[in-house]
Amino acid sequence: MNMKPTDSEMEILQVLWKKGQCSVREVYECLDSKAVGYTTILKLMQIMLDKKMVDRDTSAKTHIYKALINEEQTQHNFLDKMIDTVYNGSTSRLVMQALGNNRTSKEELNAIKQYLENLENS
Repeated sequence: MNMKPTDSEMEILQVLWKKGQCSVREVYECLDSKAVGYTTILKLMQIMLDKKMVDRDTSAKTHIYKALINEEQTQHNFLDKMIDTVYNGSTSRLVMQALGNNRTSKEELNAIKQYLENLENS
C-alpha cells in the first residue's frame, strides 16, 4: 500500500510508531505543537482510520489507536519522491547536500563511511 500521509498525519504516525499504541489524549500530549487542539487531533485520527492508516480498539472506554502503515516503507516512499522531485533523481546530490549542511557529527560521518565500505564489499 503506497500511502502518502499529510504533514499532520505524519506527526501523528511518528507518535504511534514510537509508542506503539496510544489514545488520542496521549498523541495530543506528545505533539510539540500545542497550537493544534485536542479535537483537531481526534478528527485527524478519525480521518486516518477511514483511510486505513490506523486501527482503533474500541473495547475499552478509551479508544486506543495503532499505526497500520509501515514506518520504513513510508519513509522510503517520501525519500523516493523527494529525490525525484527535489534532486532530479540524483541520490548523490541529496547525500552531498545533507552532508554539506554542517550538522553531521564525526560519529555520524564514521557510521556513514562504515556503511559505504560495507556496500562496496558486499
